[in-house]
Amino acid sequence: MSHRKTSVVPTQSPAVMFGEAVRFARQRAGYTQEELGKLLHCDRTAVTRFEGGRRPMHIDTVAACDQILDTGGLLLTLWGRVDWQADLDHPDWFQKYAELEEEAASIRAIQYCRVNGLLQSEEYARAIFSLGKARHNPKLLDERVAARMGRQRRFLTPDGPVLLVVLHESAIRTVVGGPGVMARQMKHLLAVSERSNIFIQVSPFSRPVTKMPTTSLFLLLLPDGKEWVYSESLYRGHFSDAPSIVNDARRDFDLVRGEVLSIGDSRALIADVMEEYQLEERRLQDVRLAQEQLQRGQRGRVHRGGPRIHRPRPGA
Repeated sequence: MSHRKTSVVPTQSPAVMFGEAVRFARQRAGYTQEELGKLLHCDRTAVTRFEGGRRPMHIDTVAACDQILDTGGLLLTLWGRVDWQADLDHPDWFQKYAELEEEAASIRAIQYCRVNGLLQSEEYARAIFSLGKARHNPKLLDERVAARMGRQRRFLTPDGPVLLVVLHESAIRTVVGGPGVMARQMKHLLAVSERSNIFIQVSPFSRPVTKMPTTSLFLLLLPDGKEWVYSESLYRGHFSDAPSIVNDARRDFDLVRGEVLSIGDSRALIADVMEEYQLEERRLQDVRLAQEQLQRGQRGRVHRGGPRIHRPRPGA
């Protein structure tokens, strides 16, 4: 049997080493990734991520894989030696989140300071990325905006996954790109919230929540029933599927939802904020217009240098 050549490089990642062990056992047994996926009742892409160390296998899946590939308990032993949480906490964290998001049957989120990426308008997303490294690289900026818009597509279809987002009022009050961009972003929120699978609620400044998390929080439910918790700190993303952490996050989310504005009242607040941004945009436009008119008037009154020479008038 011929195998695709893979470049093997040293790694300090136990998860990657475990994935390589699964790949070796699969190839030795003569299965393709697709064939193993069918036997494990999962998609080929899931097997790819298992073997790449990018997604942990559930203990039941490991046991089934161990039996199918006849590794005599080796995979179970190796799996138990991997600190999966430590392995998931490294610089390419967002790619891992994007992969989970791609599969998620539903996402529940609490978002601070900025509008959730799955709810951003293209203009708002461009303004966000323009604040970072991409601001001096037009090609990179276009790529990042396109990638963010691409992530939204599956949620904007009629049978898309459920997306339930609690936006802290700071997310709709923090100005990104100016009042015009924000006004159109609020209009976008109102439009997407009309979809049957998208629910947006706002936690207002005026109503402190008893159990509000101190950072943005995401609960991702996968088709196999497995649930992940994801949160962010400075320069890092943190993942966990530990039952105790998932249960705590689920409870906190439910407590928050019980104390924030209803969906209808949230839409009303977003509409009010949109009008405020529209008024501010018009005010700034009037100021700019007045300044332009003043500058044109000043250009028409240019003083010439040199002394004035009095000349006799005709007929004087």
